[in-house]
Amino acid sequence: MPPHVFADHAAAQPPERGTVDALISQTRRLRGEVDAVRRDAVTDHGDPAGRWQRALCDLAVHQLNDLDSHLAQLRDGPPRAGGEPAAPTATTTETGHGSLLSRVGSAEWNLLTDEASWSGELYQILGRDPAAPPLSLDELPSLVHADDQPLLTAMVTDCLIDGKPIDGEFRIVRSDGRVRHVHMMGEPVLAGDGSTASMWAVLRDVSELRRSQRALRETRDTLQRHRDIAQTEHRLAVELQEAVLPPWRSSLRLPHGGPGQLDLAAHYLPSSSSALIGGDWYDAMQLPDGHALLSVGDLTGHGVAVTSGMAMLLGALRGMAVAGSQPGQLMGWLNHLLDATDQPALGSAICCRYDPATHLLTWAQAGHPAPLLFRDGTGRALTPPDGVLLGATSGATYEQRDEQLRPGDLLLLHTDGLVPRRDRDASTSLLLSLASRFTGARTAQECVRTVVEEFGGAPREDDACLLMARI
Repeated sequence: MPPHVFADHAAAQPPERGTVDALISQTRRLRGEVDAVRRDAVTDHGDPAGRWQRALCDLAVHQLNDLDSHLAQLRDGPPRAGGEPAAPTATTTETGHGSLLSRVGSAEWNLLTDEASWSGELYQILGRDPAAPPLSLDELPSLVHADDQPLLTAMVTDCLIDGKPIDGEFRIVRSDGRVRHVHMMGEPVLAGDGSTASMWAVLRDVSELRRSQRALRETRDTLQRHRDIAQTEHRLAVELQEAVLPPWRSSLRLPHGGPGQLDLAAHYLPSSSSALIGGDWYDAMQLPDGHALLSVGDLTGHGVAVTSGMAMLLGALRGMAVAGSQPGQLMGWLNHLLDATDQPALGSAICCRYDPATHLLTWAQAGHPAPLLFRDGTGRALTPPDGVLLGATSGATYEQRDEQLRPGDLLLLHTDGLVPRRDRDASTSLLLSLASRFTGARTAQECVRTVVEEFGGAPREDDACLLMARI
């Protein structure tokens, strides 16, 4: 192509070959590093974050591939005369749509002679027969998608009349019906008298780049939707948990049992990850016969489904206890309830029935840590009756035990994880070591505060709760 005077400057001389070779080497090295990251990226289609990472890597590789091919064309110079494509070079990288070198073509339209010159690559991009004559500027819109034809016409008009550079993107419809995205950059070429002699343009097939960008947007949107859903579920789980587990900081008076009363306090300790809202619960209520129901439990899992399951289990426990069921029978019915649900789960629980007239505690457990009894400055774990995890087996039976309490006794019910990163025996020993500190406490709330001060600040993998009852 003969040199021309452009609208704003003379044609620049090509850069030194060694300089471009160095840029090509850097691009290839960077492309290899990005490709390594892409291979290591998560490919699980069920993971939106992994798909987003993969799409980002794909987009970066596409852009680096294009940069590599563009630098190679810059190094090798303009296309051969007659529109024949240059011979493939070492930078050619094959893709599903032909080599990257075939994705950039050039054209010139001479306004003085009505001649047009296309590179071989442009014929490939536009899906035209290389033996056919190149289209004139008036004919070019016939290849463009109908919705984009006004855009191309406006860009060409502004270039030829007002001398504005062309920099825009449009869709072309090939003879095989495939739609491709093409980015066009061009400038008017001025004659010696300052008039527009021709228009020169470079057209780039950016279809794969746009596909990668679209995939990136879709995975980003999917990831955002998953985050929104997770935030909504977390908020619902927190609200449901707060509604079911109100803070106990008062006495449960038992008017039907004479002067007896229970001084109660409870506390919920979240896991180190605020997103893990589990199925731990505590509860205390007065029953119609004047007895008191105390319970703690833990439904396995996290999230709104587990929290709603915990609420269902707690509601069933309250209803059956009001009907007069004993702790062992309650555990059996809760086990049947979990075993019969559409989404079976496992849970552990303790259910205690306290008679204020006789200070008799009757209790049953389902795979749960035993209550701790503190009396006269010492503490011990109550001997547990037999009982398997709720939902572990159909038709399980649960034994119950009686424990005679005295005025001044302190009963601690808790779920696993109250003492972080400890096994059950070690946790029990650490909790029992607080007996001397409980002796000086005036209320159950002070005892709860002691436990929280001791173990509440340590990182915990799961949530936990505790319920203190002072006779």
